[in-house]
Amino acid sequence: MAVEVKRKQNESVEGLLRRFQQRVLQSRVIFRAKATQYHIKPKTKRQIKESALRRKYLKEKRAYLQKIGKLPEDVPAGSFGAGRNQYIKR
Repeated sequence: MAVEVKRKQNESVEGLLRRFQQRVLQSRVIFRAKATQYHIKPKTKRQIKESALRRKYLKEKRAYLQKIGKLPEDVPAGSFGAGRNQYIKR
């Protein structure tokens, strides 16, 4: 992972820096660091099951509210859930 460049005899600092930057690009150190910067852990089985149950519950609740007339039929599917109760007639 570490990139090492030794200065050649009679080599300028700019030349050394240019060779170092080229080695860093070739070794893909920066690419790997950026790729892992925003790594998102995969969901556990429990989390997957809970989100599926939550979706099922909201789907059933939405269907029920539409059936009894408290939720208009033209409401988009993703706009009903936690914090989005402005469509419910009171």
